[in-house]
Amino acid sequence: MTARKIIIAAVMIAAFILPGAGGYNCSAQFRDEAFTQNYNPQDTVGKSDTTDQLFSVKEYIGALAHKNTTKIGSLFAGSIICVGGCQIYNRDYWKLPIVYGGIGAGAGLGAYYLSTYNKTVSAHTDWETARDAWLQENPGGTYGVAEPVINTQASTIGKICLGGAGLIYWLTLMDGVKCYDDGREPHPGRATIYSILLPGLGQAYNGEYWKIPIYYGGLLAAGHFLYTNHINYKRYQRIYNEVSTGVDTSSPITADNAKYYRDIYRRYRDYSILATAAVYLLQVIDANVFSYMYDFEVTDDISLNLEPTIIPDASYALGNPYGNNAFGMRIGLTF
Repeated sequence: MTARKIIIAAVMIAAFILPGAGGYNCSAQFRDEAFTQNYNPQDTVGKSDTTDQLFSVKEYIGALAHKNTTKIGSLFAGSIICVGGCQIYNRDYWKLPIVYGGIGAGAGLGAYYLSTYNKTVSAHTDWETARDAWLQENPGGTYGVAEPVINTQASTIGKICLGGAGLIYWLTLMDGVKCYDDGREPHPGRATIYSILLPGLGQAYNGEYWKIPIYYGGLLAAGHFLYTNHINYKRYQRIYNEVSTGVDTSSPITADNAKYYRDIYRRYRDYSILATAAVYLLQVIDANVFSYMYDFEVTDDISLNLEPTIIPDASYALGNPYGNNAFGMRIGLTF
């Protein structure tokens, strides 16, 4: 019986090693390549992912030429510099004369009126210098040159014109984001940019109007503390400068006390700036996250599953066949 088993085993081994009838060779199953195969190839996908560009000029130009599409974030970023890019991408060409004409007229008129105002200020400064020099040479005399008038109205008009140009620029970006269409509603990118351009608008776009008073309350509170702390900082800075230089000798506040309160309010002012930025950034993140979760459904069907599992040693993936496995529990949550 034992001899028969030995003969059968020998025949089976020969069948795998030696060529059989018809020229079939089973030795191919034991080729060296099977033992030298690398089952952990070098990751090339991860490397390509890390080199993805957040913004591509070539892609943006191609999108404006309608050779390809682009994401709303790339379109918005490029249109910040290339004014009217959103309208070109959306094929709203009729809006371009309004955009360029409005921004150009506002900026041009603003620059003209502010230049006029600066000229009157410069003329008044020259007049004061000439008057002081003349009075030093003629004490008690009357300076006969009329005082030039500073054109404050030109300053106001110039600021209004520049503000109008800025408003048209802001509306141009807002219009481009509004008219962008890729078939998804609500669009997380649109909600994010809405909140960047106008706090609370992203929440309104998501239909979460109850959040708007909360964020505006936070912005107003942070802005209030920013304003009051800045005013107090400038006040104690002025007192410190006047007392320390001897300009004001009747102040009840010493230079050391003024310096102490100046530093305190400057620190509080900086904290207020950080608080304002934090609330602004929070409402941007909120608009983005809840736009992504718009279709997320939460039901009462919640289940928790526990089952044993084997946790393989990490060294096994690195080529160590003798890694130590561990036993544990796997938790599955379904909702």
